[in-house]
Amino acid sequence: MTAIFSWLNDQLLRMQWLHDLVRLLVEQVFGLDMASRVGSSIHFFIYDVIKIFILLGVLIFSISWVQSHFPPERTRVILGRFSGMKANILGALLGTLTPFCSCSSIPLFIGFTGAGLPIGVTFSFLISSPLVDLASVILLASIFSWPIALVYVTVGVVLAVLGGALISRLHMEQHVEPIAFNAHMGTIAAQEMRWQDRAAFSKDQVIDITRRVWLYILIGVAIGAAIHNWIPENLIASLLGQDKWYSVLVATLIGLPIYADIFGTLPIAEALVAKGVGLGTALAFMMSVTALSPPSLIMLRKVVRPRLLATFFAIVTAGIVIIGYVFNAISHWFV
Repeated sequence: MTAIFSWLNDQLLRMQWLHDLVRLLVEQVFGLDMASRVGSSIHFFIYDVIKIFILLGVLIFSISWVQSHFPPERTRVILGRFSGMKANILGALLGTLTPFCSCSSIPLFIGFTGAGLPIGVTFSFLISSPLVDLASVILLASIFSWPIALVYVTVGVVLAVLGGALISRLHMEQHVEPIAFNAHMGTIAAQEMRWQDRAAFSKDQVIDITRRVWLYILIGVAIGAAIHNWIPENLIASLLGQDKWYSVLVATLIGLPIYADIFGTLPIAEALVAKGVGLGTALAFMMSVTALSPPSLIMLRKVVRPRLLATFFAIVTAGIVIIGYVFNAISHWFV
């Protein structure tokens, strides 16, 4: 059974067959040596781009099919049945069903707030959504391993739950702009959708999300290829090496001003780990980029006041740094 699972994981997630086909392309068609920097870089780029787009299309279609059963109004009704920590946990878990970047999650955050949900619950959703959507978990498993992916989603959900709960305990409702409370969510009768409607919805989601992330994927894979094959290992180690106590802090700060989807940052994290960077350091960079991008903070500022925005930023940043150091401390478990 273990051998079967390992084979399926290699062929379906890691796509070993695609790795071998691209290797033949590079060596036989392009006439390049895989041991050379150029040949290895081209192989890294072509293989990762095709693999990510294949997985992205399949996963977004599948997740969108599930999402078609949970439109915003129905999600609000479900969340409205719970209170306290249970509501935060459910908000964080529902955030994992939304394969969106942080900017795309903010309109839903506004809708939930306007529908009367506690801001702590909506912040749990907002933190979870860009960090731990199901598609990113599968991609993490394809690049690293299932244990890493499962631990990552666990700590991401915990961060979302605790962050939302803390904001709730601080009673910061007065720091939400009136425009958020005046927003209203439309009602969608999910039960009236036929399978053809769900298929059309899922296809549209694949097209829409692919249009929004394709450039970030290409840029991310290109940077990953450059890190993997062109930047000296000792240079990266001097800044982000596992022996540097400040590596997680530096990676988090580097990620803050960058705007990219998690699908574009995964190849960079993959290349950093291959160069000897700690797993927690690479994940801290990835989480910083996806959860605290400047455009999402600017959009969020339109509906919350500076004190609440600063609180959200501080909670998520501190959580990312802690998660990074924890992952570095336990990374030997995944070897």
